Amino acid sequence: MRIELDFEKSVEENASLYFEQAKKSKKKLAGLKDAIEQTRKTLAKAQKSSAEKKAEPAKKKKKEWFQQFHWFFSSDALLVIAGRNAKSNEQLVKKHLGREDFFLHADIAGGAATVIKSNGRKVPETTFKEAAQFAAVFSKAWKNALPAIDVYAVKAEQVSKSAPSGTALASGAFMIYGKRRYFRKTSLLFAVGLNKEDEGQLISGPPSAIKKNASCLVELVQGKETAGNAAKRILSLLQSCSKKPLSIPLDEIIQMIPGSGIEVKKID
Repeated sequence: MRIELDFEKSVEENASLYFEQAKKSKKKLAGLKDAIEQTRKTLAKAQKSSAEKKAEPAKKKKKEWFQQFHWFFSSDALLVIAGRNAKSNEQLVKKHLGREDFFLHADIAGGAATVIKSNGRKVPETTFKEAAQFAAVFSKAWKNALPAIDVYAVKAEQVSKSAPSGTALASGAFMIYGKRRYFRKTSLLFAVGLNKEDEGQLISGPPSAIKKNASCLVELVQGKETAGNAAKRILSLLQSCSKKPLSIPLDEIIQMIPGSGIEVKKID
């Protein structure tokens, strides 16, 4: 250790000088220790906050009322809804079939009540055909491996829960009065895709409507795959064309497709 002395000063003066320097150094050292400790606390707090944010589950987006049913938006941007079972068929018609809406059903026992929400507009032919295809897919025609089925459409005022005298209607069943408009030999084709507006959201329905509203999609036809295996393949194919990781539960996909007996046909 080297000590520099000022020979023009006395021993006492040199000693006093070094004593003052030592005091200053001690103060700096104490300040440095305080700064290090404060930095350590700040860093620990930041790390804890970051860990808590990562641990927080992702906030679920609020579901729209129609998402409790099968649904899609047509090529003409009109909402089409179909029941999932007898109970939701009943709920759909009683609560959501408006006076200017249309009711569709496959011409077979067992199928989804399907509603076109007109939103006060004249319903274009494209929407009618897509809604007919939707009703066909969610009917016993798919389970019975029928390649096509007739589907009829009526105005809301032609649908009633009033059964003929002396009879009763089961839950999810309705009486249809008046003339029906038929869409003959409606094909059973379906698609699942990633919403253009939000790739984290799946949309499903007739291929023509989904192609217009999806960034990429897979088409489904009748086949031999179970719903579970089909859902895994659908997710895998959609992930291959998505720009970000998808975290879509398989159960969500299964609820959107027409049950077992599926072949995942292609991806666009």
